[in-house]
Amino acid sequence: MQAINLEKKSGKKVVFTNGCFDIIHPGHVDYLAKARDLGDYLILGLNTDKSVRLLNKAPNRPLNNEFARAIVLAAFACIDTIVLFDEQTPLELIKFLRPNVLVKGDDYQVEKIVGYDSVIANGGTVVTIPFLEGYSTTKLIEKILS
Repeated sequence: MQAINLEKKSGKKVVFTNGCFDIIHPGHVDYLAKARDLGDYLILGLNTDKSVRLLNKAPNRPLNNEFARAIVLAAFACIDTIVLFDEQTPLELIKFLRPNVLVKGDDYQVEKIVGYDSVIANGGTVVTIPFLEGYSTTKLIEKILS
């Protein structure tokens, strides 16, 4: 995390987002690129397998394990750092990192985004990004199984 502190000290705007990113699709690519455009340094909090199971997405999720997901995401030029977290939410990670910008999809109300209070209290902003229409991991899995 020393690198992140150096980025902030040099005046760079640190952006944080999180998710499972089980099967990468164009919606993920669009979302992550837009998140990166909100600052200079993008940190992705990646749900571990344990964390995904805590979310009760589906009994068979994640389809790709945390290491496979991290390897694929590490190839994205827009992501500067990936941090895995085991908890159901990234709240403790957000409190620790203190990003300048917290980002989630626009299916969330800004004030209800986990970490909102912490980021605002530290002078940061919380932003939502619209999803690219027609893309969803759940719908992709349904299509594969049908």
